[in-house]
Amino acid sequence: NRAAMADPAEPQKTAENPEDVEEVEEEEEEEHGDTSAALTSQLMQNPQILADLQHRLGSMVGVSSGYIQSLPKSVKRRIKALKKWQFEAAKIEADFYKEVHELECKYASKYTPLYEKRKTVITGNVEPTDEECDWPSDDEKEDEQLSEDMKNKANVEEKKRRTI
Repeated sequence: NRAAMADPAEPQKTAENPEDVEEVEEEEEEEHGDTSAALTSQLMQNPQILADLQHRLGSMVGVSSGYIQSLPKSVKRRIKALKKWQFEAAKIEADFYKEVHELECKYASKYTPLYEKRKTVITGNVEPTDEECDWPSDDEKEDEQLSEDMKNKANVEEKKRRTI
């Protein structure tokens, strides 16, 4: 903001219309923003700068920022307890996924013969038997449901007539 950098010896002029001030500030931000973005884009395309940046960031991995050490002792204790419990949760989760894997392996052997049968039918190498085709189609299910609904409706109508 230019007002902050004005000469303190000179009296500052205030704008009669605050919107004019905002427009000037927005224009300045856009100009600097475009310049900054263009400069950043140029720098990020320079392989030497990228390599140096990667090297510096890589050297920071594992280095303490000092933030945790600056916390009160009670907060540090809480953090230690939370880390311990998180580690315990990770061990439980590892056991869970180990068992899930064992179940997947167990059932994979049960699925294999079924998948093989499906493959032979899909490829046309084998035609399914009548017994294997014994499965009601959606149309048959709808017909059965409609028939059942009509019977129930007829029973309700019959009961109404008897009560009248």
